[in-house]
Amino acid sequence: MAAAAFAQVPASVAEADATAPGKDPAYAALTTAFEALRSRDFDRAVADLRIAAKLSPRRTDIRKNLAYTLLKTGDTDAAREEFGVAVQLNPADLHVALEYAFLCYEAREDAPAKKAEARRIFARVRDTTSDPTLRATATQAFRNVDEPLGTGIARWQQALATSTPNFSAHYELAQLAEQRDELALAATNYRAAYALLPERKSVLLELARAEKARGNSEGMVAALLAATRGGEPRAAELARERMPDRYPFVYEFRQALQLDPSNSVLRRELAFLLLTMSESGQVPREQAQAEFREVVAGAPADYLAAAQLGMLYLADKREDLAMPILKEVLTKADPATANRVRLALKMPLVLEDRSKVEAPLDPRILGERSYNSGFLKDALRYFNKAHEANPVDSQVLLNLGWTNNMLHQDAEAVRWFNRARQSADPAIAAEAMKAWKNLRPGTQLVRTTVWMYPVFSSRWNDLFGYGQVKSEFRLGNLPLKPYISARLVGDVRRTSSGPVRQALSESAVIFGVGVMTRPYRGAMAWFETGTAVNYLNGGRWRDTRGGVSWSRNRGASLGATEDGFFLENTADSVFVSRFRNNVISYSQNKVGYRTTLARIPTQIFWSASLTFDAKRQYWANFAEIGPGFRLHPPGLPPSVTLTVSAVRGVHTLNDGNPRRPNFYDFRAGVWYAFTK
Repeated sequence: MAAAAFAQVPASVAEADATAPGKDPAYAALTTAFEALRSRDFDRAVADLRIAAKLSPRRTDIRKNLAYTLLKTGDTDAAREEFGVAVQLNPADLHVALEYAFLCYEAREDAPAKKAEARRIFARVRDTTSDPTLRATATQAFRNVDEPLGTGIARWQQALATSTPNFSAHYELAQLAEQRDELALAATNYRAAYALLPERKSVLLELARAEKARGNSEGMVAALLAATRGGEPRAAELARERMPDRYPFVYEFRQALQLDPSNSVLRRELAFLLLTMSESGQVPREQAQAEFREVVAGAPADYLAAAQLGMLYLADKREDLAMPILKEVLTKADPATANRVRLALKMPLVLEDRSKVEAPLDPRILGERSYNSGFLKDALRYFNKAHEANPVDSQVLLNLGWTNNMLHQDAEAVRWFNRARQSADPAIAAEAMKAWKNLRPGTQLVRTTVWMYPVFSSRWNDLFGYGQVKSEFRLGNLPLKPYISARLVGDVRRTSSGPVRQALSESAVIFGVGVMTRPYRGAMAWFETGTAVNYLNGGRWRDTRGGVSWSRNRGASLGATEDGFFLENTADSVFVSRFRNNVISYSQNKVGYRTTLARIPTQIFWSASLTFDAKRQYWANFAEIGPGFRLHPPGLPPSVTLTVSAVRGVHTLNDGNPRRPNFYDFRAGVWYAFTK
């Protein structure tokens, strides 16, 4: 029955340093966040930590706790962003800088730029830290990143020097050069790659990124402007988001055309801009005329530009040049453009023949137009048609994901994002991966939590083992969650020594089904029933248990960045049918100080606990006090903690107690938990 002293194991959570409620605007949000962390409700913890970060935006500890919690949810992209903010707030925190660097190196979106940032951080930590462990880690990481980049750059340069230039060689060389911060080399090869394959507008986005990194703002705008006009709709949309919040200047159009001379859409817009400016005398009209000539020469089917060029010739009284162009427009252009020419020539207008049924537009284009106009249901219908026509179009898969997300059909959105993240296009795959990770936790039907706690007790000279695997099932927004569970309760010795031998644990695996409430202000209730199987002799018995629990934590946790005091309080009341339908209650409290010893985060505490039951059994009625410490062993996952304590205890009831009422006990246990 000594196992009763260890039956309720407090969870290990990361808490930020909190000041008094009246002084800290983030106090309330942090309190609820810590409650959610203790109950493993990571989604709610993330939401509360985001609120706390907004209320106290300069606190790096909140950003770090938010980042680590996001890592537990699997959202590495959002975690990387929060670590990045923490690095900006406190550049001297080199531990956080390394966390951020490793996540940057693993990033898929804007991978070359992120890998370059990781390389720079590794170099900075290597060159500035006085910690030999950090220096060794950063040095090795820098070497692992830099040496393959140097080798790859040399290999592709050799390939380009000895063979016919091709898109892949220039593009791969540009990517490697950007990762190594050789930005001039990267920009040169992005330009060369795009010149060989101008259909790949996404290369212009990467060129813009490299130009921005090397401080060439004009080169960046030129690349973005070229990407916004014509070509891939998605590249154009991303480029528009990154453009300056103003209309481009004429010289920026010209620089963009130097990059993309065959971009007739871009050149036509420049021509009309120059035409407008010529009307107010800002530029000669010949400049607009020259650009329209270039458009018509490069795109003979652009009858709108041809009509404008013809009318410019006509205004200059050059009928010999104007009339051949205008006659071709009258013959081949759409009715609206042809009627504009008839109006200029003072010819009778022709009614449009609407009896002819135009060929249907591409459903993907119709879907994009509907989405951009806010007609989401129409967009969904068109995108579904586009998917039926081309099931491997990853852009359509991504569009279906976003459209379903906007319609609050997240389960469908997750399905489409999951397919789109397998795209061969790295940009589409990265965007879909980020969206999939953000939406997936809220749509998971099942979430599994595993915890284990082996602990040695000198009083019983025994090693006890406790653990549980629990899978929870989401039922929409209902306040109750059903679950299935397998618990382990056991020990090595099995019985105590002395004249009266006692079983020290149940030595069983307990299988059960149950239901639990969602945590509220640190409190929750649960109930389960099932079957216990003794793993020693195969015996079975019905097991029913349930209860309520409450917990609260304040101050500097083990994962905090700054030293400080902390306070932990937990209270539980549990019904267990195995113990003659008994109800056992616990109160466990710790007060102490968090510090760093030999670069290991450590909590030194004084504990006090009280245990009592309804049936007044001596083994379930005792009080304990004593010192202890808790630390996170270096090199192990963040949720692993080692707790060592020494307590002096006294049984508060002694009827039937074969031993002395007072006792000493030395305990050492390891806690580990994770959620899938």
